[in-house]
Amino acid sequence: MPPNIPPRQPFGEVFNGVVLSYNSRQAVALSPQEGAETLASGQFVIRYGVRYVGKSFLSIVPGLLVLDYGDMLTGEDAWSFLVKKSNLHPRADVVGFRNDGQDDMVMVRTLDMGQPVEVLVYTDEQATTPAYRPTALIAASVEGLPPYLIEYLPRYDSLDAWNTNV
Repeated sequence: MPPNIPPRQPFGEVFNGVVLSYNSRQAVALSPQEGAETLASGQFVIRYGVRYVGKSFLSIVPGLLVLDYGDMLTGEDAWSFLVKKSNLHPRADVVGFRNDGQDDMVMVRTLDMGQPVEVLVYTDEQATTPAYRPTALIAASVEGLPPYLIEYLPRYDSLDAWNTNV
């Protein structure tokens, strides 16, 4: 009898704020910033991608993790396992969407867990292609912000602080 395969469930966090563009770079912020172009505002889904070995311009957002002994994980459980314990299961399969929107399935060993996680902004839960790729978070305080967003994006108190650090 074949195993009961759960539906894909990519892990994501809801973020209410704006996506900014400044000097050809993108950032997310809680409110518009003077001097930066506001690309979009409202509620977004933030997802996280793991980069490929030798192809760091590509990353995959896991929707389903299939371990080599048959267990299957989705959502935050899959994400947490991938970033914390995947070295124990290099033959595990990651099923998801790449940062270019293409459906993919790769083994954990083809992912570069030493590279920074790519933060991707989606317009809604059903979207498979990210709308934005921020490289910074502009917020004076982390209170009320999604925890993984705080972990994976460098935070600056202001647009000026971000600009002087790049």
